[in-house]
Amino acid sequence: MKTPNTSKQYGGVVTKLKDKWKRLGITVLLLVLGLMACRMALVLLDQFMNGFFVDWFEENYVMQKWTSLDENGAGYYTKLIRWGMVKELLLKVLIVLVFAVILTVRTVSIFYADYRERKALHSAGRMIGEYMRHDREAGDVFPPAYAEVAAQMTEIRSGIQRQEQLLREEAGRKNDLITYLAHDLKTPLTSVVGYLSLLEEAPDMPEAQKAKYVHTALNKALRLESLINEFFEITRYNLQQIVLEKETVDLSFLMVQLTDEFYPILAAHGNTVRLEQDGKLTVSGDGEKLARVFNNILKNAVAYSYPGTEIEILCEKKDHMVRIRFRNRGKTIPRQKLEAIFEKFFRLDDARSTNTGGAGLGLAIAREIVSLHGGTIKAESADEVTVFTVELPQ
Repeated sequence: MKTPNTSKQYGGVVTKLKDKWKRLGITVLLLVLGLMACRMALVLLDQFMNGFFVDWFEENYVMQKWTSLDENGAGYYTKLIRWGMVKELLLKVLIVLVFAVILTVRTVSIFYADYRERKALHSAGRMIGEYMRHDREAGDVFPPAYAEVAAQMTEIRSGIQRQEQLLREEAGRKNDLITYLAHDLKTPLTSVVGYLSLLEEAPDMPEAQKAKYVHTALNKALRLESLINEFFEITRYNLQQIVLEKETVDLSFLMVQLTDEFYPILAAHGNTVRLEQDGKLTVSGDGEKLARVFNNILKNAVAYSYPGTEIEILCEKKDHMVRIRFRNRGKTIPRQKLEAIFEKFFRLDDARSTNTGGAGLGLAIAREIVSLHGGTIKAESADEVTVFTVELPQ
């Protein structure tokens, strides 16, 4: 992480102050020019109209007073300005001028600000394009005045790079999975073809041996079906868009139904399940999607638990949330794998040496569904105990 360049930051502050003083100077200059223009307009108007303004002023704002000198009627007129009316006129003129100046300055400032904004946006767009297209430091592309833009673009580019890295890793896991699946399809298919060929070639085969071959061929066919389903799961995940149809879901009944449906799977693995619930629990959500979440978690718990152990499901209220915990005993999941367990196409069984797991999408789909419900899901593993915790708003 680079140390911020304080000199550049200081230079940016100085530049902003200079811009403010420049704008203030322009405003004062416009005011002075406006007053001068009014004065010149008044003089020119009076000259071109042959003293019209002076005549109008004398008629309305000047009075004549006769001063007598003797009894014979000799005297003179004195012109006196009606200062009260003149003050009233000046006040009106001043008000008009103030409004005119304010309107003029405001109009000019709007157009000038619009010009500066368009210019700044053009410059920012050009610099952003240059920064995103080339592998250069933000300080080498953006001047000090654009320090905030530079910081935001640095953060955006880092986020894009992280996302690209995640997508590359996901694509790599997906390609590896498809490669493994394509390779694994050959073995059960070869076995099925081989045993069926033997049965066809030897119709008089002893019943015991025939039953053995049929049983083996069926198991290989079921394995083949499982692998093909993984292919379909990958394709379906890429095409589907999860849409919730919310309603009030009786979570207590849903968990009881889930444990009943899992009895054959649990029995086949030698596991049992213990369900504890804190009274009747309800949530607002999509019951079908939530059932898929719990199905995926419980399937994962069975697949990676020790045979003959108990799987605990604990449901309780906590504040305004409902918490569901799945606890099973099995190999401790390493921290680095625990952090990636909800990523798409991630499998704990990287070597695929067993039949555990699927396409590595079950927990990724579970996280997406829980997130759409406004909840959270996390996994913890220590001392050969793994716990998946789902929290949903009531």
